[in-house]
Amino acid sequence: MSEEQFDDDLEGQSQSGPKHPMARRFRGYLPVVVDVETGGFNAATDALLEIAATTIGMDEGGMLFPEHTAFFRVEPFEGANIEAAALEFTGIKLDHPLRMAVTEEHALTEIFRGLRKSIKANGCKRAILVGHNSAFDLNFLNAAITRTGIKRNPFHPFSSFDTATLAGLAYGQTVLAKACQAAGIEFDGREAHSARYDTEKTADLFCGIVNRWKEMGGWMDFDD
Repeated sequence: MSEEQFDDDLEGQSQSGPKHPMARRFRGYLPVVVDVETGGFNAATDALLEIAATTIGMDEGGMLFPEHTAFFRVEPFEGANIEAAALEFTGIKLDHPLRMAVTEEHALTEIFRGLRKSIKANGCKRAILVGHNSAFDLNFLNAAITRTGIKRNPFHPFSSFDTATLAGLAYGQTVLAKACQAAGIEFDGREAHSARYDTEKTADLFCGIVNRWKEMGGWMDFDD
């Protein structure tokens, strides 16, 4: 199915009447920033170890802001591959007594429950993933959804907003820390590679770029 066909199917599900400003801004999709920490680069074989999701809100002036963050440490699925280099890079200690990890199914179920409420509150049809190098996060999210058999995935299955690309356009930087620095967003490298921290910084970056574009006259709030 093409993106156009997917969107047309959702259009048929939309309700009549005035649209919420957020729904008008992103064609009925609610941006949700997601970051994952993993046991490697292969979404099919490597463990999902952390996941965080930050919903995006819109104020009365049409400016975006990070809203709520859900975060879970995740138990590796049975038979998952975990590279030692990945653990060294992220600093995740799987045997830490305070890690308090949950199953993939529990993490996704809780995150999706909150997302559906936000989608409804913003008059949107579905969420769209925002991530820094978003294809990586979307691939791991989709793989976990497939493993757990969770129905009614709130996210668009293959489209996303990539802040690495957006930051390259806006600031000439594609590394998250450097892009945040260029945008005037405080970034602590000691906190990086935590799903919660990276998600919240990516949300700040995404909102800043979209808001800057609006201030420059790049988008006007016209209804369909």
